[in-house]
Amino acid sequence: MTSHTHIPIALTIAGTDPSGGAGIQADLKTFSALGVYGATVITALVAQNTMGVRSIHDVPPPFIAEQLSSVFDDLDVKAVKIGMLSRPEVIETVASSLTRYGARTIVVDPVMVAASGDRLLVPEAVEALRTILIPKALVITPNMPEAAALLDEPVAETEEDMIWQAEKLMKLGCRAVLIKGGHGTTQESVDILIDETGLSRFTARRVATQNTHGTGCTLSSAIASGLAHGEDLKSAVAIAKAYISGAIRASDELDVGHGHGPVHHFHALWKG
Repeated sequence: MTSHTHIPIALTIAGTDPSGGAGIQADLKTFSALGVYGATVITALVAQNTMGVRSIHDVPPPFIAEQLSSVFDDLDVKAVKIGMLSRPEVIETVASSLTRYGARTIVVDPVMVAASGDRLLVPEAVEALRTILIPKALVITPNMPEAAALLDEPVAETEEDMIWQAEKLMKLGCRAVLIKGGHGTTQESVDILIDETGLSRFTARRVATQNTHGTGCTLSSAIASGLAHGEDLKSAVAIAKAYISGAIRASDELDVGHGHGPVHHFHALWKG
């Protein structure tokens, strides 16, 4: 008799990174490292590496819809992570499919700008993010500049500013907001989670490294992994924070690229 191993399935809906540090590739590495089977829907082909983005080739929305139906018609998806959706029509297509299939455990990483500073979505897509996709999310995971862009406000300078902005982002209709503090300047990197139960802080000592390519993709995928395993949101965030902190601390063990290198997704698995 053949024995079957039960493994939770998570879906990432995002763009690619041929250099392997961010996007779909980072999501799959994170899922694998955290014991989750990863499925993918590709929304854009991005020619990028550790030094920057060269060009973006958008996948036609009808084909994105076909990918989504291929996954949901066959697989028992426990959690969905959404990354780069560069155009309003893509956001509308994804949101429509998620509604059709009743997906509710959704982590939205509102990817707007790459670590290199290159813009990853057209300006008119920001409003579609606010009004169409974010209301469907269990949690959104903006960094400090992304939170400011969603609110059309200056970037938060203090933890109190982050809390204030998280509370305002909740009013867009999502069930929780996690503002990441990686762009801060204090000795600790503090992430702020606001949900229906109140405020939670997640801290880690800041690491002096330039290898931060893909940190946002990795954290949001790690949260989705925890949710796919059945963790509640706070536990999933805590596990993800510990995972990304370890991946950043170990990033200098890798020698990949000439710019902002990737974090070490398999830091707990690759030994010696």
